[in-house]
Amino acid sequence: MNPWFSRKSIVLAATVLATAGACVASAHDPSQHDHAAVQTDGAGPEAAYLAENDAAMNKMMADMEVKPSGDVDRDFVAMMTPHHQGAIEMALAVLKYGKNEQLKRIAQEIIVDQQQEIAAMKLAIGDPLPPSDAAPTQVAPEGTPARPMPGQTTPGMDSNMKM
Repeated sequence: MNPWFSRKSIVLAATVLATAGACVASAHDPSQHDHAAVQTDGAGPEAAYLAENDAAMNKMMADMEVKPSGDVDRDFVAMMTPHHQGAIEMALAVLKYGKNEQLKRIAQEIIVDQQQEIAAMKLAIGDPLPPSDAAPTQVAPEGTPARPMPGQTTPGMDSNMKM
């Protein structure tokens, strides 16, 4: 085999790998992304969905940047918790703006599953769980009146009903 050909192949392979590595690194570098720059010129539900989704992505990426603690398990949970919370926020946006009932059911499952996984990870490292709330799997469409405050009744609901 020609040694010149072999050296050229190695240099070419190293260049390709270095370029691919740089691309992968910048793909995961939040400073190289601007999810907030999504065009939201239209005032419709698509623009609102994109804005909420991008806000969730930006928050998730920022919150995943965790200073290493020296404990791999804690670092894993510290990074995965915002990742899962980001999935919850994106699923909520689909519930709010989406039309496809099958996708909305999947989004509801994502919310419940991700909340359970966050709780399981926190328990696994001995962290306390946050106060328990119902999984937010129902989102009122834009323009819907707010839910009544505790003590107020909803039309058609029995105020003597025990919950």
